[in-house]
Amino acid sequence: MDFKNVIYAFACLSFAVVIGAAVYEHVAVAPRWSAAPPASLSMFQGKYGLNPTPFWKAIHPVTLLLLIASIILFWNTGSRPYLLITSAGYALVLIITFAFFVPELIAITSQAFSENADPSLTKRAGLWVTLSLVRLAFLIVLAITAFLGLAKSGIQSSN
Repeated sequence: MDFKNVIYAFACLSFAVVIGAAVYEHVAVAPRWSAAPPASLSMFQGKYGLNPTPFWKAIHPVTLLLLIASIILFWNTGSRPYLLITSAGYALVLIITFAFFVPELIAITSQAFSENADPSLTKRAGLWVTLSLVRLAFLIVLAITAFLGLAKSGIQSSN
């Protein structure tokens, strides 16, 4: 296996880590915090509250850099369209994430704790989770696209 293939494999691995973390959050974390905010938000509060931000701030740039490096390394191969689709889709997801998902999540999870659920906040949380599942499904399609491109990495493009 040569250097180029290792970079592409790491790009796919990094993308898979993003998806794995997102699946974990949707299975283990989101159902808890979105159940009855602000009463269900205690996991984010206090000195030892859950803070996933450092993970996401680290994994996204690494994944983008590996995808960009793969595009450069595999420009003249059959992998190029797979990498371009994956990278463009991922960039679009990140733009939407930083424009909507992050601000809305911060707005919801930074509410002061209360023993009572707020129906409007619970509805917002439910919408956030639903839209985030759509985002996750799109990311899974992009990951499959990236992995399919691995099989085309040695085939020369006709362009």
